[in-house]
Amino acid sequence: MSMQRHQHDPSGEMIHLGNDRKRRRGNRTHYGFLLVVFMRIIAVLWMFQGLMQWKLILAPDELPLDALPTPIASAIVFFAVIDLLAAVGLWLASPWGGVLWIFSACASIGVALFMPGFHAGGRLVMGINFLLIVVYFVLTWKAAQEREF
Repeated sequence: MSMQRHQHDPSGEMIHLGNDRKRRRGNRTHYGFLLVVFMRIIAVLWMFQGLMQWKLILAPDELPLDALPTPIASAIVFFAVIDLLAAVGLWLASPWGGVLWIFSACASIGVALFMPGFHAGGRLVMGINFLLIVVYFVLTWKAAQEREF
């Protein structure tokens, strides 16, 4: 703990205990907190997506999984596993969760490109995933810059 005296202190206090850098940050945006909130919101969405894929495996509305074409069945199983793993990692705000989520989102973009009927939204899914990835990178970059100060 450091004690510092300031001649011209706008708060009116003469002695400050603790880190002076934290006091100077004041009303700045806390990007680390925003990143964790963003990751948890995405985790809930990806958990829902993963559970919807498991619904297609365990209780299909139309054809059972073994009657579907192999690429579609493989994509359903892939997303059923990877979406839930990414959701857990995102909820924990761990780096591996972000990596798995980016991998899942990029795979979802690829599937929307090469299997247009797989996702209900198609191109909208691609755009949303791309936008979410950009927001994640911006928040991560800002949070890393915030730690440097």
